[in-house]
Amino acid sequence: MKLKLASIMVLFSVLGFAQTEITGTIKTVVVVKNELGYVLHRPANLKEKKPLIVFISGDGEKGTDLEKVKIHGPLKYLKTHELDAYVLAPQCKEDENWNIESINELILKIQKENKIDVNRIYVTGLSSGGWAAWNLALSYPDKFAAIVPISGFVDLIELESACKIANIPTRIFHGLLDDVVKVDYAISIYKELKKCNAPDVQLTIFDDAGHDSWTRVYDNPEIYDWMFKQIKTNTNK
Repeated sequence: MKLKLASIMVLFSVLGFAQTEITGTIKTVVVVKNELGYVLHRPANLKEKKPLIVFISGDGEKGTDLEKVKIHGPLKYLKTHELDAYVLAPQCKEDENWNIESINELILKIQKENKIDVNRIYVTGLSSGGWAAWNLALSYPDKFAAIVPISGFVDLIELESACKIANIPTRIFHGLLDDVVKVDYAISIYKELKKCNAPDVQLTIFDDAGHDSWTRVYDNPEIYDWMFKQIKTNTNK
């Protein structure tokens, strides 16, 4: 009798711990709020459509003081020179990283509110802004007429997607002595673009430059003259 009772107890114990599983689906919408400060330079003549240069600064210019985005790049150049173009410089907050979708939304806002030539929108950036410039172009390859990344690093997934931007005229700049972002990044994506038969991509490595290889690029009118000559075609619209 005791043996039968023990067997019944074991049976109930096993049944009591029987496991089941269910399957299902759930639809979610995740909204990420992101705030970007920005500076927009407008050309003297606002009656005609003009080019737009999107300049993305580096980590040193993060924060809420918009004067920082004027330290380097096109806005610095504009302190002593003129450009017949709009120049847009977003600013990343101190404790955040660049959000590519937010930059694109900002560009769309500027396009809507100003007379922008949609066939002459250019993106350039330095250091982490160079990374953002690559990502922005890869995310929206139909938007830009030219890309100018300087001292920027490149993610592996960007290298694998390089052919998406092969038809966009590109000028890559880097310092050989850069100990913050190794020159290997610039060389790697240049090689990937050439594998894609990119018709107009150039890599310039400054033998005597460290991380700051951008000053000599942005202070030289040649880079702006080159950008303004680039116009989207039917193969890159």
